[in-house]
Amino acid sequence: MEKKLVSSLREAIELSGLKSGMSVSFHHHLRNGDYTLNAVMAEIANLGIKDLTLNASSLFDTHAALEDHIRNHVVRKINTNYMSQGLGRRISEGLMDEPVDFRTHGGRPRDISLGITPIDVAFIAAPTADCAGNCSGKYGPSACGSLGYAFPDAMYAKKVIVITDNLVSYPMQGWSIPEIYVDYVVKVDAIGNPQGIVSGTTRITRDPVGLIMAETAVNVIRHSGLLKDGFSFQTGAGGASLAAASFLKDVMLKENIRGSFASGGITGYLVDMLNAGCFESLMDVQCFDLKAVESIRTNPRHQEISAMQYASPAAASAVVDKLDVVILGATEIDTDFNVNVHTDSNGCIMGGSGGHSDTAAGAKLSMIIAPLFRARLPIVTDHVSCVSTPGRDIDVLVTQRGVAVNPKNEELMLRLKDAGLPVVDIRQLKETAERITGVPAGIKRGERTVANVIYRDGTLIDTIKSI
Repeated sequence: MEKKLVSSLREAIELSGLKSGMSVSFHHHLRNGDYTLNAVMAEIANLGIKDLTLNASSLFDTHAALEDHIRNHVVRKINTNYMSQGLGRRISEGLMDEPVDFRTHGGRPRDISLGITPIDVAFIAAPTADCAGNCSGKYGPSACGSLGYAFPDAMYAKKVIVITDNLVSYPMQGWSIPEIYVDYVVKVDAIGNPQGIVSGTTRITRDPVGLIMAETAVNVIRHSGLLKDGFSFQTGAGGASLAAASFLKDVMLKENIRGSFASGGITGYLVDMLNAGCFESLMDVQCFDLKAVESIRTNPRHQEISAMQYASPAAASAVVDKLDVVILGATEIDTDFNVNVHTDSNGCIMGGSGGHSDTAAGAKLSMIIAPLFRARLPIVTDHVSCVSTPGRDIDVLVTQRGVAVNPKNEELMLRLKDAGLPVVDIRQLKETAERITGVPAGIKRGERTVANVIYRDGTLIDTIKSI
């Protein structure tokens, strides 16, 4: 067992056999507090290794150093599910010679498991590990909770290196990823700052518009026919979505409804719903705040799941396919209900599908909550500038000026109208917004493709052009 434990990142990289032209992978459970990707890539650059494919489940502003590695040809290609706006803008400006491939949280493990995106060396930032590589995210000073997105990397990479700042005696108790997948273990001073797990979006909105939308969203759920014992639910970490979860909790407690599970990236608000008896369990692929980290460590009903179990269409079954309702956000939605969560109003990359299109495809009711306009730009357009989630998978749009139901879901439309909800045609919402804001000028695009948007089944659904 001691042979796995090496003295430095450099030694581990050399022992792994990593060479120019190969692929490396990272997970994002420490989010904007991650130190590991930057430390590993700096060591790789020092070794003179170049032309790598970087397969990261998500990339954040803390990973801005990648810009230099791209310019210096250390990184040739990027596969990811999400990219924040710092690096995203540079990519949009044409930084890379090859387009970024965006996948979904379910599409990434699918393509790893099928050998479509093979990984030569996976680097797993583990808050606690032993000398054999048994590791977990639930314990230690850098605890981040679930390691769900790292499971496919561990299982399918040719070599696996666990990096930890909390080395414990063998065998550690309560491991998530077992030693059978791990080749080398490295002890470092710090893998990240868990305070960086929490982003500015994981707070309930106090905006009156957001609260109106949240209350309307819960009324849509109430009258959909799905809110009953056994109900399953997922919501994003945006302010209005979290407010909707809070309102839903009140309804479930008042009406004595006990759901089966809530899933996805887990926040403290969903932990509160679990503890209040709204759900039997939480199915957690990623913790979004430290309250969720504490819960998964101490509550056996708060269960860790892999990205494969969460959303992979190549798995025999997946959690997303058992969802009743999912609440999602959008930067744009068009009159055919196609949704954009990849680019901003200027066409710059500032996000990614993540689990958006996975959950929209799987849930019985897929709901978008979005204001009618942001910064005087309408949310509803004739054609989104990037299709992240196809309109066939979206059921309803909730805004502060009304609810639009996809015509494919006629039964839902009738239910909501009968309940007296403000159901309007999505084109009316577009016209209402444009009367307030004016008709925005179109985005000027370059000819060069800077990113490919790959749907969860591996098909190309859109491309993003340079700005």
